[in-house]
Amino acid sequence: MAAPRDGLEAVEAEGSAGLQGTSGIEVVLPLGPAVSAPLCPHGPTLLFVKVTQGKEETRRFYACSACRDRKDCNFFQWEDEKLSGARLAAREAHNRRCQPPLSRRQCVERYLKFIELPLTQRKFCQRCQQLLLPDDWGQHSEHQVLGDVSVTQLRKPSQLLYPLENKKTNAQYLFADRSCQFLVDLLSTLEFRRVLCVGTPRYSQFYMEDSFCHYNMFNHHFFDGKTALEVCRAFLQEDKGEGVIMVTDPPFGGLVEPLAITFKKLIAMWKEGQSQDDRDKELPIFWIFPYFFESRICQFFPSLRMLDYQVDYDNHALYKHGKTGRKQSPVRIFTNIPLNKIILPTEEGYRFCSLCQRYVSLENQHCEHCNSCPSKDGRKWNHCFLCKKCVKPSWIHCSICNHCAVPDHSCQGPKDGCFICGELDHKRSTCPNIATSKRANKAVRKQKQRKSNKMKMETRKGQSMNLTSATRRKKRRERAHQYLCS
Repeated sequence: MAAPRDGLEAVEAEGSAGLQGTSGIEVVLPLGPAVSAPLCPHGPTLLFVKVTQGKEETRRFYACSACRDRKDCNFFQWEDEKLSGARLAAREAHNRRCQPPLSRRQCVERYLKFIELPLTQRKFCQRCQQLLLPDDWGQHSEHQVLGDVSVTQLRKPSQLLYPLENKKTNAQYLFADRSCQFLVDLLSTLEFRRVLCVGTPRYSQFYMEDSFCHYNMFNHHFFDGKTALEVCRAFLQEDKGEGVIMVTDPPFGGLVEPLAITFKKLIAMWKEGQSQDDRDKELPIFWIFPYFFESRICQFFPSLRMLDYQVDYDNHALYKHGKTGRKQSPVRIFTNIPLNKIILPTEEGYRFCSLCQRYVSLENQHCEHCNSCPSKDGRKWNHCFLCKKCVKPSWIHCSICNHCAVPDHSCQGPKDGCFICGELDHKRSTCPNIATSKRANKAVRKQKQRKSNKMKMETRKGQSMNLTSATRRKKRRERAHQYLCS
């Protein structure tokens, strides 16, 4: 269960909410029949639109579903753009070159050969992050190689693989032992027998074909086609779908909307195996994500509720359990399992609220006015009678803005809260949409700079042409003068 996760950045999150005063990029959700999107190395692309001052620009474009940086995947195509046959052929060739060097079948064949080797011949190249067969040893003779790879290590790939470090594409963070053991114990207590882990990249060489699919969670794309899709379908529908749960730890820089659409497709796949009498049942879910995405997640999945449990990671400097105040990990578990069935460890500071019928953080005190334990970040929140809700302890009610905010906020800013997204529970500097806003503003600045440079070039060109004309006129006058004087 110590599955790696991508892009753990709390502030580099999803696209602009499209509110008044914002500038950013939004994904365009399909409303009618799905239209075939062009392909990049990461599968079908997503359709985006630029939003400025709450208005959509008319021209939409396709871009990579997985990478936020054009340096990592530079795919770009206008929605109405027509490509020549030569360009389409070049794109297909590029996509093929970018695929993993080994297919799933080749990975499985290598794995079967590897586990048949005696312990002394089981080697793993730490530089190439690859299981080695004897025929491979010569190519890796100068690399750092780990020997005597045990079956226990093979069953826990995260102990062999180095986490990737590119935060905008493949940065991977591993659950701390505390969080990992909590999840394993919880799944066992709830009597789940099978777990669909969505978001375990680079594990292809460690699992058989019926246990792993190369998959893009942002567009529901199986890279090995129908064969892999049927493997997933069979796993979800085994025993009529009983005893299975989906656990996902997506990159926090990913858009909630495409993730939600993908998860709905997996849920629909699971429901296909249900009888008519069980059509109202839901696929159990653990969605691990920061607490400040609660409203967005619940918008797509109203049945999901957030646990107070703080998930932390081994190799992340900030997301650690036990810190206080705003330094606590913001990562939580969203689930559709009844919260009174989930016991949080009391030795870590969680207690059961008999009024809410769920476990909460020790400082999350029940508010008789809200009739709930309202805290989202582990601290005790205070009830504001003017706002008619509980707010963070550092906030005060502003009579000018007519809502609670931090004491040093600017009343000249947007009256609806955060300048970027309009939410009331944070400032612009901590907005989850700040990265998209910055990128959009940067794009605007670049566009203005290009326009300015173009104008300068045209001015210089005009000056140069004027100078050339003046020189020619001067020479003509000199020749005419010489002719007249001769």
